[in-house]
Amino acid sequence: MTEILREIGMIARALDSISNIEFKELDLTKGQYLYLVRICENPGIIQEQLLELIKVDRSTATRAIQKLELNGFIEKKDDPANKKIKRLFPTEKGQEAFPFIKRENEYSNRVALEGFTAQEAELAASLLQRIRKNVEKDWESVKKGQKRHY
Repeated sequence: MTEILREIGMIARALDSISNIEFKELDLTKGQYLYLVRICENPGIIQEQLLELIKVDRSTATRAIQKLELNGFIEKKDDPANKKIKRLFPTEKGQEAFPFIKRENEYSNRVALEGFTAQEAELAASLLQRIRKNVEKDWESVKKGQKRHY
């Protein structure tokens, strides 16, 4: 069987490492750029929705969100209809960092797809989305405390 997950993992770790190095100049630490991008793309998102988008556990997200808030990239605001809900918004500093992060992402996409035809790039994207959807089923199940049967 093809070791596709090993390849995906190596790609993800390499790109994450590059991003963490390049985003140091923005004062973003390990992985925080992922959260900031999703908050900029979805102003007013709640933490639960953010967890689903990034596929992380609550404690990991809570730490990253606290650091982003502490460093002035995002702010929490009460939901007007339900005071228990905190909505996440980018600050001016967060909005200023967003275009730089987007440019890095677009560049990384171009590098990753170098030499691919448009059809090959579409096929790769489609296949990876199918893989993600398959894995999400297990992620949801395990997240709810269920065991996988190997």
